[in-house]
Amino acid sequence: MNQASKTFNTAIDIVYLWVNGNDGEWRAKREKYAQKLEAAGNLSFAKFGNVEGRYRDNDELRFSLRALEKFFPEHGHIFIVTDGQVPDWFQASDQITLVDHHQLIPHSSLPTFDSGNIESYIHHIPGLSERYFYLNDDVFFGAPVCLDNWFFENGVYVSWSDEPEVIGNKLQAESTSLENASRLSKQWLQAKLDNASLCAESSARKMDPQYQHTSRTFSHSPRPMLKSVMMEIEQDAPELFERVRSTVFRTWNKPTIISDFVLRWALAHGLAKTIDHSHVYIATGQLLEAQSLKHLQKQFGSLDFFCINDTTDDAHDGDPRLLQVRQILNALLPNSSHSEMAVSQHGHLMQVDAIV
Repeated sequence: MNQASKTFNTAIDIVYLWVNGNDGEWRAKREKYAQKLEAAGNLSFAKFGNVEGRYRDNDELRFSLRALEKFFPEHGHIFIVTDGQVPDWFQASDQITLVDHHQLIPHSSLPTFDSGNIESYIHHIPGLSERYFYLNDDVFFGAPVCLDNWFFENGVYVSWSDEPEVIGNKLQAESTSLENASRLSKQWLQAKLDNASLCAESSARKMDPQYQHTSRTFSHSPRPMLKSVMMEIEQDAPELFERVRSTVFRTWNKPTIISDFVLRWALAHGLAKTIDHSHVYIATGQLLEAQSLKHLQKQFGSLDFFCINDTTDDAHDGDPRLLQVRQILNALLPNSSHSEMAVSQHGHLMQVDAIV
């Protein structure tokens, strides 16, 4: 039983972004547009903005859905936002909807390979609940979900990462998107504070005059979101949404805003609070990956969430590091979710219902 079920009596939906970077047709499209930008002299890719690890499918979504079913069985509808792709193990049901990019994003703005662009639209998904969780497919719940640790009456809880503080105020080409996102948020919110006298004449929600920027990035976590707040932020900062929605690939000077600005805006307007979620962050390309995976195995069941970020950017799909991740996830989460096809005794996927 969800510990917060008496407090939250409406369903909380789930939104994922997913891409199968192994798909040949999709890869050809990605390569075509990357070459097109390069030929036009557009070399503003963000650090790690167009590497294999950003798009590789190592079955993370399958296991994230298993974790969701195990630790948050009372969730609402699941939406998976994709570029016309379908996981080969996917089982259609009335509990889950595949949302094509064309259903959310203007045709003139497609294609885009930047998750920061795509995620800026998800609060417009038709039928999405007021409260929802947004997850990248490499993020997993790791213990029974207590909603009181994610949502309060008029807002959400957010947590900081364990990464070093972000230094400097100007966006930098050699920085990661999250580092530049922190800087962008600081610029915008500081400008709003500096213009507080003008804001006082507006009917917009007022910013806390005591708000101070924290030079840290946010954890790679399930994002508790409020649809009405997202609509309000989009109205308050349309230029930032327009900026991130102009990207084809992630660029250093147009960083993601959902993973930083939205959270800081909510903090600055009293619609978010910080909390220390127990979590583990694993980067598959780091030397300490094996130790981190062992720690995950020991702590599994008591972690609020964990993230396994594919940073093996030089790896092939059969890389031992990727195989080890799948093996451990399968050991931790062996039970198929309702979103997976049945498997025959010979190990073949069996389609039960046609996808409609």
